[in-house]
Amino acid sequence: MSLPRYPEYKDSGVAWLGEVPGHWEISPLKYAVDVRLSNIDKHTVEDEPSVLLCNYTDVYKNEHIDSSIEFMAATASPEQIRRLSLEVDDVIITKDSEDPRDIGIPAHVAEVLPNLVCGYHLALLRPRAGINGGYLYHLFKSRYVEVAFEIEATGMTRYALGKYSIENLGIPLPSLVEQSSIASFLDRETGKIDALVTEQEKLIQLLREKRQADISHAVTKGLNPNAKLKDSGIEWLGDVPEHWKVCAIKHIVSTPITDGPHETPNFPDEGVPFVSAEAVSSGKINFEKIRGYISEEDHLRYSEKYRPQVGDIYMVKSGATTGVTAIVETDIDFNIWSPLAVIRCRQESLPYFVLNFMRSKNFQEAVTLNWSFGTQQNIGMGVIENLSVTVPPIEEQTAIATFLNIETTKLDALTAEAQRGIALLKERRSALISAAVSGKIDVRHSAPEMEAA
Repeated sequence: MSLPRYPEYKDSGVAWLGEVPGHWEISPLKYAVDVRLSNIDKHTVEDEPSVLLCNYTDVYKNEHIDSSIEFMAATASPEQIRRLSLEVDDVIITKDSEDPRDIGIPAHVAEVLPNLVCGYHLALLRPRAGINGGYLYHLFKSRYVEVAFEIEATGMTRYALGKYSIENLGIPLPSLVEQSSIASFLDRETGKIDALVTEQEKLIQLLREKRQADISHAVTKGLNPNAKLKDSGIEWLGDVPEHWKVCAIKHIVSTPITDGPHETPNFPDEGVPFVSAEAVSSGKINFEKIRGYISEEDHLRYSEKYRPQVGDIYMVKSGATTGVTAIVETDIDFNIWSPLAVIRCRQESLPYFVLNFMRSKNFQEAVTLNWSFGTQQNIGMGVIENLSVTVPPIEEQTAIATFLNIETTKLDALTAEAQRGIALLKERRSALISAAVSGKIDVRHSAPEMEAA
């Protein structure tokens, strides 16, 4: 799509905005909207009227506020209800966050919902006469406003936008007719892009399901479709080839299953990489996501319990990623923290076969069945060592591991390509919004042409 520029531009006088069309006005936001900061929290107060609360996550996760969202119940004072009840065409933005990049995230109110009010950590922007809420919404999605609010946000560990910073944001204001044209154009074009993103996301999900299905079948049924099967005697494992062994993990390891230190060490600026669950959450050891560095002295002390070795399998045993596995493929000297359990295979069990078995749907189901819960989900090493694993003859393990390496590499390449496609679509979406709301492209006459096409 190629769109023209406006015939004439002028300096906006706003550093983050640059030039705008010559007939556009530049105005502080306070002249375009009534800014209302919310003070309604999630607590229920006796004798206060009941309301539905549009809270921070409702705005952060949704572009439009409508009846498809399940709002939480709360209470508010009559004055709060009067001031902060939502109306169609309102725009709500996040004003507080732990990350300055999450400041100013907008959502557009798409329908009237009884008793729905704006919650804490949000600002309600009510358009004044002559202002289109859809245009404002897209304006707040633009990179220009994101940059302005990142600069204005104050704080150290938590960032916030004050009312003054919001009200005095300089914004471009074309005529109401032009605002409506821009909003309609962006609704239509971003909708098309979003549909393409959704298709790519569906493809990625199918590829991931295919990947796990291939792994699960290969490590539980083998590569020979004519192999005779037997009942493994384990419900979550099912039938396996009759010449395969099935045993507990503790019978295929060369050393008892262990983990890293349970103490929190000091983290100097440099030293030996210290790996925690976050660094293996993608299924590989990512040294860019290490917990930090430990001293050589601590490393030597911790190594009395465990020292990494190529072929060691790590399994996350606590936290949100419990059950995720990775294998050591590097000679880099490092150490690990306690959330990781270590499985070191004996010679009769190929580490890559065992790794794939632990990634199968069957084994992950067994992990889920054996979770225990405290402050977070976890699985003990005593439980892990008693979970079952298939043990084909070593030549079959090698063939299965080779087959899965080839097949998963193909699927991973297709997944990566789809992910790159999504990234490009999102970049295009962001660029299109920024160009339209700042007047870098003229979309006033685009609708009839596009509908005709």
